[in-house]
Amino acid sequence: MRSGFERTLATQLRAAGIEFEYESMSIPYTRYHSYHPDFILANGIIIEAKGYFRSPAEMAKMKSVKEQHPELDIRFVFWDANKKCPGLKSNHGQWATRTGFPWAEGRIPEEWLQPT
Repeated sequence: MRSGFERTLATQLRAAGIEFEYESMSIPYTRYHSYHPDFILANGIIIEAKGYFRSPAEMAKMKSVKEQHPELDIRFVFWDANKKCPGLKSNHGQWATRTGFPWAEGRIPEEWLQPT
């Protein structure tokens, strides 16, 4: 796993007995690009663990993925949802709400772990 935050969320999933895959999927978007989601849960929910966005390009990437794959249930878990987004006046939580991504802070909500 690429970050301590991802390891923390993986530990949460294992402790809850939730089956998941880590970066096992490649989702194409725009031309010549692909997105590799952090966690794919057995119930179909995709969890993107995000400490913070490093650039506006990262936010644009996720927006493009959502627009091109509306069938996917992509959700964010932010380390700190109040952290300001680069180049914007809004924070991470506000950005996710505005772009239509469900989000949480610090932990994966229990209701996201339930079978669908």
